[in-house]
Amino acid sequence: MSENVIVDLSDLPTSQEVREVLVAICSVAQDLSKKISLGPINGKLDGAVGTNSDGDSQKALDVIADDAYFEALRNTSVRWYASEEKEDVVSLNLEGTLALAIDPLDGSSNINSNVSIGTIFGIYPADIDPKLSFLRKGRDLVAAGYIIFGPQTSLVFTVGSGVEYFVLERNKGFFSHIGKMASIPNFSTEYAINSSNSGYWEESMKSYIRDCNLGEVGPFKSNFNMRWIASLVAEAHRILIRGGIFLYPADARHGYENGRLRMVYECAPIAYIIEQAGGLAKNATDPILDQVPDSLHARSPFSFGSSGTIEHLVEYHLV
Repeated sequence: MSENVIVDLSDLPTSQEVREVLVAICSVAQDLSKKISLGPINGKLDGAVGTNSDGDSQKALDVIADDAYFEALRNTSVRWYASEEKEDVVSLNLEGTLALAIDPLDGSSNINSNVSIGTIFGIYPADIDPKLSFLRKGRDLVAAGYIIFGPQTSLVFTVGSGVEYFVLERNKGFFSHIGKMASIPNFSTEYAINSSNSGYWEESMKSYIRDCNLGEVGPFKSNFNMRWIASLVAEAHRILIRGGIFLYPADARHGYENGRLRMVYECAPIAYIIEQAGGLAKNATDPILDQVPDSLHARSPFSFGSSGTIEHLVEYHLV
C-alpha cells in the first residue's frame, strides 16, 4: 500500500466517486485533528469571527474547517457544496455527479473545553438544480457520516450497508478500519436532553421525561441516567457505541418552534447512520428520513437512538 494512502476504502460497496469524497474528507480531518489537539497553543480557535447565514455565532475553527473541506473537495466529483456556514449552495465541479451537505464543525461551543466536536456530512446524487439536490428526502442519501475529534479521531459512515468505523492512527497518518458498528440495543435507560429548557417544552415532552425520572416506580420501571454534551457527533457516537436516546425537541422560545438542528446538515445524515445501525430517528412522531426540508437551513425537532425507547417517546406525542 502506498505511503500516501490515508484510508483504504477499496472494499467499500459504493462508487469510486463516493470513495474519493470520503478520502478528501479524511485528509482534511487529519489536519484538523492536529490543530484541535493543540487547543489554545494553536491560536484562539473558539474566537468569534461573525455569524453564519442563520444568525448563529461563527468561531474561527468553523471558518477554518469550512474553507479546508471546500478546497479539498474541488478535485472530486462534488458538483454542489452546501455548508451550514454558507448562505447558498456553491458550485465546485460542474461535471460532478454528487452533492455534499456538511456541517464543517459541530459543537463549536466546546472547542476550547476539551470536549469532543466533529464534522457531519451527507452525500446525495446531484440534480441539475443546486438547491433541489438537497431539498429532498434523506432516504435519497447515498452516503452519510461524521468525523469525531475526541480522545480518538474517528470516521463513522454508511453507504447503505451497515455503519463503518475507522480510527485515525496519528503516528501513521492513516485511518484504520475497526469494523462495522454493532446494532444499537432496542431499549435503553440513558437519555440526552438539555433539561434547562424544560419550562418551554410541550406537555408531551415534559410528561415523558417526568416518567423517565420516576425510576422503578414509574411506568418504565427502570432507573434512567441523563447525559448532555451539547455536541451532536459526541451524542450520536455514544449512542452507537452503547445505546440510548438523544432528544432536541421544539419548544416555546422564539426561534425554537421547529427545534434547533438543521435538517440538511445535521438531522438527515445522523438519521441515516442511526437507521443503518438498527435505531430510529424521528422529528417527534415521523421518520426524519421521510421529511423534505423547505429550505437549505430548515430546522426540525430531532430524537434518535434505541428503537424501542424512541417508540415509547412517540406514544407520548400521539396522546
